Amino acid sequence: MKVYADNAATTRCGESALKAMLPFFREDFGNPSSLHAYGQSAATALQKARESVARSLGALPQEIYFTGSGSEADNQAIRSAAFNGAKKGKKHLITCAIEHHAVLHTLNQLAREGFEVTVLPVDEYGIVTPEQVAEAIREDTALVTIMTANNEVGTIEPISEIARVCKDKRVTFHTDAVQAIGHIPMDVKTLGADMLSLSGHKFHGPKGVGVLWARRGVPLQSLINGGAQERMRRAGTENIPGIVGLAVALEEAVAELNEVAPRLSALRDKLIRGLEPIELSRLNGHPTKRLPGNVNFCFEGIEGESLLLLLDQKGVCASSGSACTSGSLDPSHVLLALGLPHAIAHGSLRLSFSRETTEADVEHILSVVPPIVEYLRNISPVWEEITKAQA
Repeated sequence: MKVYADNAATTRCGESALKAMLPFFREDFGNPSSLHAYGQSAATALQKARESVARSLGALPQEIYFTGSGSEADNQAIRSAAFNGAKKGKKHLITCAIEHHAVLHTLNQLAREGFEVTVLPVDEYGIVTPEQVAEAIREDTALVTIMTANNEVGTIEPISEIARVCKDKRVTFHTDAVQAIGHIPMDVKTLGADMLSLSGHKFHGPKGVGVLWARRGVPLQSLINGGAQERMRRAGTENIPGIVGLAVALEEAVAELNEVAPRLSALRDKLIRGLEPIELSRLNGHPTKRLPGNVNFCFEGIEGESLLLLLDQKGVCASSGSACTSGSLDPSHVLLALGLPHAIAHGSLRLSFSRETTEADVEHILSVVPPIVEYLRNISPVWEEITKAQA
């Protein structure tokens, strides 16, 4: 049996999205900047996709900017706010310790360029509070950027409350919603943020296309110079197939949300209940304020990489954290920020679901994880030391 449980890394492109994309590779292949019929057909598709994404987010079409990824959207939002703030003498930026590296590395670069960055700590569940944000904001603060939901441990942040703090203090607020959009209800009209990033391949859309939503009146700086595409905010011929696919996938995900989210939450909780009895195991992230399809555990005495390889042999595709850092030997910065020691953080397992996940998938996972953990512990000198210390 094959079980794909790495949907936080990427999802399978949906049938509806794929079908909508196909004509724009061959039949309607024109450049939307061209004035002839092929070009105008592509331009019409681009505008319809923009309107569709806007409806799905509760936004205006002119607030939607298509990018090449969620990471690019994060970069553009953060650098735009930093640049705009610097023109007013504001060079202080705020984030939290468990952000995706698309945010943290961008802020690190800005720090090298003369900005000051405050990284707020999180509690043991990964929560950053509105009170923390309020205390950190200064007269020279240009931006607060806090993710909606964490990509590794699934914790959902109090984004609306944080947005309210930023609005009261007249500070631009951006949220990386890559893991949240299509998985929890979100409407930018009520969210209160100024900018939001998302990525198509996290909700059964194609890879290589994202969206930056920027509230009307929020000035954006272009990261890519060239043509006049995306209202002079992103040069380069638009990826029409990808944009069309993203719009269809997002519309479908939002329409199915009320049905899919409760079912995945039930499967998530079943998996958590089944893994918790494993000796010296730990659920990472908030026990209830978490994404419907996210389960993250640490098992003391084993290495996450060995666990993943043996799970793959048993037909379970999972991860130990963010796919963007899978080549790193260092433990997850997210788990370390939650207060876990290095030795425990190394033994993490992330299982993430999508609308395609079934109860049979969860049962298969539960049938293979405990014996693999036991096997790895039996051959681990680290586990032997742990058990001796407990004796």
